[in-house]
Amino acid sequence: MQVTLQAQDGGARALSLKLAHSEVQTPVFMPVGTQGCVKALDSRDMSEILNAQIILVNTYHMYLRIGIERLKNFGGIAHFAHFDRSYLSDSGGFQAFSLNKNAKVTNEGVAFKSHIDGSKHFFSPEYVLDIQYALNSDIMMVLDDLVGLPSSEERIADSIARTSDWAQKSLIYHQSQKARGLGLNNNLFAIIQGGVNEHFRTLCAKQLVDMGDFDGFAIGGLAVGETSEQMYKTISFTTPLMPVNKPRYLMGVGTPENIIESIALGVDMFDCVMPTRNARNATLFTHFGKINIKAAIFSNDQSPIDELCDCYTCQHFTRAYLCHLFRSQEMTYHRLASLHNLHYYLNLMREAREAILQGTFSAYRSSFYALREMEIPNNEY
Repeated sequence: MQVTLQAQDGGARALSLKLAHSEVQTPVFMPVGTQGCVKALDSRDMSEILNAQIILVNTYHMYLRIGIERLKNFGGIAHFAHFDRSYLSDSGGFQAFSLNKNAKVTNEGVAFKSHIDGSKHFFSPEYVLDIQYALNSDIMMVLDDLVGLPSSEERIADSIARTSDWAQKSLIYHQSQKARGLGLNNNLFAIIQGGVNEHFRTLCAKQLVDMGDFDGFAIGGLAVGETSEQMYKTISFTTPLMPVNKPRYLMGVGTPENIIESIALGVDMFDCVMPTRNARNATLFTHFGKINIKAAIFSNDQSPIDELCDCYTCQHFTRAYLCHLFRSQEMTYHRLASLHNLHYYLNLMREAREAILQGTFSAYRSSFYALREMEIPNNEY
């Protein structure tokens, strides 16, 4: 992966990431394609209509549904799903634990039962990389030990010790594969844990950065129960610990406000199920805030979802039509709503990037909140 820092405006950064399948420009939002597709959408929607640069795919679900050998036979996820751009794959460890009541975390990995058929499986740091090699994702995440918040200092200390150990094992294994001529186009990201505790975040970040050869670093373990202020404060003291010349990824976050604040604090990459999940549940994002499209007030509203939006849905359909589709439980609603919400998120990234390149990100951030009639958060965290 070739990383170019193209501009910086305050803490906000604009990078170019040259990956095997495409070039990704940051700040970037990665739509979540859990089981090899973004729900309700296909590859043409993602590339031709939304112009998404990179999609997140879930290792746990692809492993259980498809398996390593079939993924290899299909030529990896990009070929299988007919999306000719880039993918990031998570490690699957969170799903292995969260979807299974009897999952057990040990120093060697995560033992769990399939939520599909109850079969037994084990994720080690090395094995989750084998699955991701089969996916042939451009960016692979190491297996880490995520804890919910609030949590005891003892549990957080245990988490970062295990996270660092698994990261070291992952790096050694990846280097051994590359020495054999394998995985040369698969980049490996480490994950910084530590809750909202500055001491533990610093300790974990230092251990991972000192390992030396990760292609990028992620901030994990946020948006899991802490307040927004705690999250922003944690990001503010974590990003300076991450290398300037490598991408910074905030995992599983979040609202448009979360993303704008995190960009200001130096984060480059984001993913979240919120745009598509909220769309399916009638919540649509606009420049002026959220609306609930199933409300009766929209049943005769012939305006687009968002007057400032140029997405496919807003160009062709009205609020009244979307309200009708949702209330009628028509599947078409899910596609049109998901296209709108994802366009909103992806366009937010494009606008933020352009503002960074022009040196006007602070003004853009102010305008973002002014349209919502919200006070600008105090970013002196």
